[in-house]
Amino acid sequence: MISFIFLGFCAQLIDGCLGMAYGVSLTTFLMLQGIPLVFASSSIHFSEIFTTFTSGIAHWKFKNIDGVMFKKLTLSGVLGGILGAYILSSLNGEKLKPFVSIYLLLLGVRILLKVRKKFIFKNVKRHLIPLGFIGGFFDAIGGGGWGPIVTSSLIVKGNAPNTAIGTVNSAEFFVTLAQSLTFISLIGMGNWKIILGLIIGGVIAAPISAYLCKKVNQKVLMLMVGILIIFTNLYTLYNWWEKL
Repeated sequence: MISFIFLGFCAQLIDGCLGMAYGVSLTTFLMLQGIPLVFASSSIHFSEIFTTFTSGIAHWKFKNIDGVMFKKLTLSGVLGGILGAYILSSLNGEKLKPFVSIYLLLLGVRILLKVRKKFIFKNVKRHLIPLGFIGGFFDAIGGGGWGPIVTSSLIVKGNAPNTAIGTVNSAEFFVTLAQSLTFISLIGMGNWKIILGLIIGGVIAAPISAYLCKKVNQKVLMLMVGILIIFTNLYTLYNWWEKL
């Protein structure tokens, strides 16, 4: 139990500050323990109901949320998440993961290139509905992906990192809730020991990470997001290549 609390704390600390990596990092660890992807994903998403709720409140308190972005991403993300959970429970969603990783790898490179330039952050609200749908869909299939896909795409468009991270983190509560209810109806609950440990660690870390997201320099946030996206997806592609 202690190990799952520690993992939940570390994963949420990164996720709440950088807007990604909760699902990706925990999915990797649980699958290394021999837990099938569908049960790892269902356990992670159920624990995220509690961590994203706490994180959303903290981001709202620190004014890291854009209302228009939040509404559009939430609605489309819920629909995409339900479809993705259904497909993962019924079919093999693993075959899609390499293509998602390649897309994210390219986004990570673009973010790093943007860090080198001088530019003014904009409030870009184009194509939010398809972005939310795609993020929710691949998040359910891969056990993580909402943050990497949606947060990195918003930052690449020119949005301020703290607003993108806070908005995406807050919308994730509703996306995760929809995914979890779908998983429960199709395959039942995940492992309670895992879920409880992740919840405890994640809830403790959520307000700390939201505060750091507000205080850290925006370009430093961009740099950290870009590096994290590149390394996690290189690791995913390496594992995929090894299994061929």
